[in-house]
Amino acid sequence: MSVEAREARQPWILLSPALGAVTLLLFVPLLFILVYSFWLRTATGADLAGFYLDNWQEALSDPFYRDILLGTLRIAAITTLVCALMGYPAAYFIARSRGNKAILLLLLMLPFWISYIIRTMSWINILGVSGGLNTFLIAVGLVDEPIQMLYNQTTVILGLVHFLLPFMVLNIYVSLEGIDTNLEDAANSLGATRWQSFLQVTLPLSLPGLAAGGLLCFVLGAGTYITPLVLGGPRDAMFANLVFEAIITQLNWPLGSALSLMLLVVLGALVLIYNRYLGMAQLMKGLG
Repeated sequence: MSVEAREARQPWILLSPALGAVTLLLFVPLLFILVYSFWLRTATGADLAGFYLDNWQEALSDPFYRDILLGTLRIAAITTLVCALMGYPAAYFIARSRGNKAILLLLLMLPFWISYIIRTMSWINILGVSGGLNTFLIAVGLVDEPIQMLYNQTTVILGLVHFLLPFMVLNIYVSLEGIDTNLEDAANSLGATRWQSFLQVTLPLSLPGLAAGGLLCFVLGAGTYITPLVLGGPRDAMFANLVFEAIITQLNWPLGSALSLMLLVVLGALVLIYNRYLGMAQLMKGLG
């Protein structure tokens, strides 16, 4: 074997463990799900192997699934917008802090040390009928009886923001940290105000981190089922809840597989659109 051929094979040899793990843990399960989506659930409860389009016809033609999918995308978009509006000032404050930056980053990372389910269920103790907020409102005399604040779309968005906000802050922080502060000083020395230097220098340079955080928050928000299951009502189910219901409750693996692939295709299309206009290199830059 020539030296050139050996050198050409070396990167693939080094990548083979990672490629093998990705293939085994990602592509093989996806292949099983794809095959399952064409099976048929019979009246007796057995799965009939074959190539049937019934599950896909139901998933694509039933307005119920379409409405839930659109509602899921809308909730994910609202959550992403709220995370961006709340996360940018926090990330900017951390990036421009002096002396206590490590402490602030540690506080930002603390939520990741607590189970996502526990963090979600904690809102029941805060917003419940006998929770801390209602107890406080009654104690100070603002209300005479508890207010029902749980099990609606607002609390679902609140729980998603609580879950996803650190992802947004971290991505924006990494982007802001990579900006040379001398650029802002140069803009100020040329007569720009601090607000103008922020709008014309800092904000445009930090957009890759903001876009990366937005993409992560949107995809993770659209694919979650714990938050609407715990904090939402019967009419606040998201698309992932339909997958959970089909597979776990109804044991209808073929339909659940078709629904999960339907959600995967929609979110994958959004990632491709992101890559078309911003590029995955910008996402990697935002992730640091």
